[in-house]
Amino acid sequence: MSLIVQKYGGTSVGSIERIKAVAARVRTWRERGDRVVVVVSAMLGETDRLVALAKAIQARPNPREMDVLLSTGEQVTIALLSMALEDLGCPAKSYTGGQVHIRTDSAHNKARIRKIDGARVKADLDAGCVVVVAGFQGVDEAGDITTLGRGGSDTSAVAMAAALGADECQIYTDVDGVYTTDPRIEPRARKLNRITFEEMLEMASLGSKVLQIRAVEFAGKYRVPLRVLPSPKFEDEDGEGTLISFEEEAVEGAVISGIASNRDEAKLTILGVPDQPGVAHKILGPIAEANIEVDMIIQNVTADEATTDFTFTVHRNDYERALEILDTTARSLAAREVAGDDRIVKISLVGVGMRSHAGIASKMFAALAKEGINIQMISTSEIKISVVVDEKYLELGVRALHQAFELHHGD
Repeated sequence: MSLIVQKYGGTSVGSIERIKAVAARVRTWRERGDRVVVVVSAMLGETDRLVALAKAIQARPNPREMDVLLSTGEQVTIALLSMALEDLGCPAKSYTGGQVHIRTDSAHNKARIRKIDGARVKADLDAGCVVVVAGFQGVDEAGDITTLGRGGSDTSAVAMAAALGADECQIYTDVDGVYTTDPRIEPRARKLNRITFEEMLEMASLGSKVLQIRAVEFAGKYRVPLRVLPSPKFEDEDGEGTLISFEEEAVEGAVISGIASNRDEAKLTILGVPDQPGVAHKILGPIAEANIEVDMIIQNVTADEATTDFTFTVHRNDYERALEILDTTARSLAAREVAGDDRIVKISLVGVGMRSHAGIASKMFAALAKEGINIQMISTSEIKISVVVDEKYLELGVRALHQAFELHHGD
């Protein structure tokens, strides 16, 4: 008997028919003798609808009240799925994040899970029930409802699997696995049978929408076997999805595993700040205090050698707020100018094989240059190279790199 945690996203539970299909699949696993915990998202489009309602009342909704509102989407889904399971003769109980004691910090809209008490879930599993848990949400120490950010149901599922010591965490989505790149951009993208946690973590952090980065972090930290599978609506019976593994296999053969792209980028530059110790902290400190995450950073000494230009990227949703903060910082530092651009994208190569192969960056830059694509920023690590380019070049850049590294060929 295995303990399986399954997560179904908004597409998988987007209608009554799809909820019934999920219930039928869950019942199949239970009939095999497995114990099953199901974590679900809100129905497709529901979170967007709730956000629109809030913004129709308040331009910048109160973060605490926003969490109270958004958490209702998953509550609807858990109740409907539990009803569908009961209708199939499968005992089920639904719980909100608070009811199963998913404890988080108090960062509303971007909370992080601190602890999960799995006792209540284990008791229900022992009693023969399928447990259906609302993803994306928890409660802080004060008892206030919190949400984990968009895509947070993945994190809920992996964290639940870690807390329960599950044999596998299965993420059901509207694709049949992890691909070399987004198939909507490059039709020749190829499904990967296996990818390492390290590569998947980079892919998620760099814009791949298949899994949320924190879900992969949890899985890697607690060594939770993780598999991406197609939802019941899309499923191929023989498909095994993509296994995210701990082993680095065939590194010599597969130099690049995938190409990630991210449209949600914005760039900010503060020009002519004093070139002195501590200036980076003075610039980024207020940004961090506003709970805005910074990604790529470049600092250049100017011609007069007394000042420097400082450029960094943030999520596009944080652009306006970050620009306001930077304007205030610029005045305090007597900087010459603040500039911004929210029409950029990031394209990244990812692969553990980079460690043992030279010339990857050169090949990447040559492929982009051949298409007339100018690179604005560059960032590297042991297993990835990222570039920032004008957003109009995203599709062209991804396709050019996919071709240059021959990722359409099988293993």
